[in-house]
Amino acid sequence: MASVSDWQVPPAVRPKLEDYGYDLDRALNAVVGVHTKIPEDAFTAETLGTERLGHGVLIRDRGVVLTIGYLVTEAQEVWLTPNEGPPVQGHVLAYDQETGFGLVQALARLSLPSLTLGRSSDTRVGDPVVVGGAGGRARSVAARIVAKQEFAGYWEYVLDEAIFTTPAHPNWGGTALIGPAGELLGIGSLQMQQAPERGKPGGDLNMIVPIDLLKPILEDMLKSGRADRPPRPWLGLYATEIEDKIVVVGLARGGPAQKAGLNTGDVVLSVAGGEVSDLATLYRRIWARGSAGVDIPLTIYREGRTFEQTVASSDRNRFFKAPSLH
Repeated sequence: MASVSDWQVPPAVRPKLEDYGYDLDRALNAVVGVHTKIPEDAFTAETLGTERLGHGVLIRDRGVVLTIGYLVTEAQEVWLTPNEGPPVQGHVLAYDQETGFGLVQALARLSLPSLTLGRSSDTRVGDPVVVGGAGGRARSVAARIVAKQEFAGYWEYVLDEAIFTTPAHPNWGGTALIGPAGELLGIGSLQMQQAPERGKPGGDLNMIVPIDLLKPILEDMLKSGRADRPPRPWLGLYATEIEDKIVVVGLARGGPAQKAGLNTGDVVLSVAGGEVSDLATLYRRIWARGSAGVDIPLTIYREGRTFEQTVASSDRNRFFKAPSLH
């Protein structure tokens, strides 16, 4: 079976035991490989693929693994690979679209340590951290926090304060952000390009979802498979910022925006009369209209014409295949 342990990071960026005041190897043993298979007819198969590889972190001794949600969304088969020993089958417990977290339950015993949840709000720019991957130090990166700021993704996603680290982990999905006491501070989500500034060259960054976002919803996710809050309105449009304009660059197949007649190339000028010029404002204005199902009035510019278009929003989760227990 393929795994994320078939590669290594360059020795120069690996964490060294003597640089940390906790048992680094023990902490990294809590990180497992995550390998999922998704049906070809799944809603996310076209955009995220039918086979996904990444990492996860054991956060409960009874086999609960925290990962990034896109690895397990619509997964019908899940395998967890520890640093030593054979893969163990898992079952998707939950994924939360607002935060991006996913939970997997191991279906056999994992004789591994678990990581304590830390306080990501206490981190500071410049702090040394480890971005841990499955496979120990050879597949982990000694990094530092270079930014804590808002992040907006084209898939209708906003974090008020994401954590950014460098050097970047080359296989970032589901990696563990480990703090100075060996605690879990976040889960790796993306690799991004840092823009050059003040004569300094740019470089790759990892975007990390802060662990503090998990704490208020963890017990709900474990009990019912979802956070106990109304689902946000979802339009199913992929957008980007181009010269202070919000441009639609894609539409989810069969999603609300496509059904309402929006097109790729449309420019979204406003939501309910409120102008928008960045993704975070666009999404927050949409979410402020109420919960999933509410009508979203948009002002659209298309080929020299400006017009009003109302989109009947939906709950994104209704489009996904539910996980099945093997």
